[in-house]
Amino acid sequence: MKISSEKLLLSSGLFGLLAIWISSMAALENHTQRVWVSLIFLAIGILFYLQKIPAKLPHVHWIRNILMTGLATCLFFFKSGWNFFPIVFFILSPQVMFNFPFKIGAAWLLAYTLITTVFMFASSGISGLIDLLPYTAGYVFFGFFGWTMVQAQKDRQRSEELLADLQAAHEKLQRYTEQVEELTITEERSRIAREMHDTLSHRLTIAAVQLEGAARLIHTNPQRTETIIKTVHEQVKEGLAELRRTVAMMRAPVDEDLPLPQALTRLTTAVKEATGLNLKLEMDDSLPALTSGQRHALFRAAQEGLTNIERHASASEARICLFREGDRVSLLIEDNGIGLNPAGKKEGLGLTGMRERASLLNGEFAIQPREGGGTRLFFTLPVPGEDIQ
Repeated sequence: MKISSEKLLLSSGLFGLLAIWISSMAALENHTQRVWVSLIFLAIGILFYLQKIPAKLPHVHWIRNILMTGLATCLFFFKSGWNFFPIVFFILSPQVMFNFPFKIGAAWLLAYTLITTVFMFASSGISGLIDLLPYTAGYVFFGFFGWTMVQAQKDRQRSEELLADLQAAHEKLQRYTEQVEELTITEERSRIAREMHDTLSHRLTIAAVQLEGAARLIHTNPQRTETIIKTVHEQVKEGLAELRRTVAMMRAPVDEDLPLPQALTRLTTAVKEATGLNLKLEMDDSLPALTSGQRHALFRAAQEGLTNIERHASASEARICLFREGDRVSLLIEDNGIGLNPAGKKEGLGLTGMRERASLLNGEFAIQPREGGGTRLFFTLPVPGEDIQ
């Protein structure tokens, strides 16, 4: 169970006042003195206890400490037990350091020392000042004990505030991460939908129309019906092949712990097996260190580039190169296909997405004709200078 510094000072202070009162009772000369001393200790105890109540009025701490100091000073007039009474300032010393700024608290400690000095000198003269030293040391010790507790409480409050800020930032980052994951999933779903629509949906629609025609001709023109069914069969086979190619393109996710060269090797192997494309992969032996975001962007660029080659280029050969140029890493994808889209034709969503990925990472994206026919695609990102060993 945690106990605050304020509660610890309060409980220990009240216990100390009780102990001093009990000790002084035996030293006092008569009943009247005991009554007055008891009333003074009771008043000091009440004022001391009231410090637990938050100060809503200005200067409340000043008023309380002035009253407690005045009452403690009155105890010095009871000479028969006054050797016990300076110890009351031991109780008040940490409290003033707790309630006031350091310089003001130190001034209170000095006031306690001066009050004790006056009574010591009045009681025993110069020799009494020697007895002052342990009391002064006690005021300083307990005062700095209170100041240390104040600093510890402030440090704890700052730590709690920092922890709260850190937790809030962590929750915000977690929400942002969840949003990014949701957007990524949505993007992939949209991509899958486009792939299905552009490949399998198109062929199945044609097959459905042709089968309807075959159903109408099955009795009147069996030969024509047979031809249509063969055509539909070929369409379905092509659709299944395209589906396998599309799935192959999508089955190579970038794992956070998977190095980019290994991911690209898996991707090219899957594409070659699914499409029969003569695909070559070339990579530098030493590549720069990449963040997970950079690995993901480069992999997606390679994936999208190969998808475009398969769908639009009518190419028989293609090449992927991953290499370093100074403080940049570049991905080159080229093919021997039919080349770029005719002038004026709108750029597809895949190329637009690649351009946006490069821009988000302060990189560059370019697509241009390849010498001798075909297309060349460049995807470049800035990276740190350290190499992967």
